[in-house]
Amino acid sequence: MQLGAAWWFLDTRDGMETQMKALANNGLLGNFVGMLTDSRSFLSYSRHDYFRRIACNLIGKWVENGEYPDDEDSLKKIVEGISYKNAKRYFGL
Repeated sequence: MQLGAAWWFLDTRDGMETQMKALANNGLLGNFVGMLTDSRSFLSYSRHDYFRRIACNLIGKWVENGEYPDDEDSLKKIVEGISYKNAKRYFGL
C-alpha cells in the first residue's frame, strides 16, 4: 500500500508524522517510498533532509518507547528504504 508522498498538504512536521503513522498503522512503513518534492529546486535538498530527520525521529521514539525492536540492522534497512531504496525499486530506476 502506498499513500503517496507528503507534498503540499502534508508538507509540515505534523503532516509528515501523521502520514507515516497512518501508513505504519495500516500498511507497512518499511515499504514507504518517502518524500517527493520539486527536484528542480535547490531547496528540495534541505526539504528531503528535513523529511529524513522527521522519519528517523519518529522511528527512534517508537524504539525508545518499546514499540519497535531495538535492532540496528532492521532499523538501518527501514531508514535506507524510506530515504532512497524503496523509491528506486518502486519506480524501476
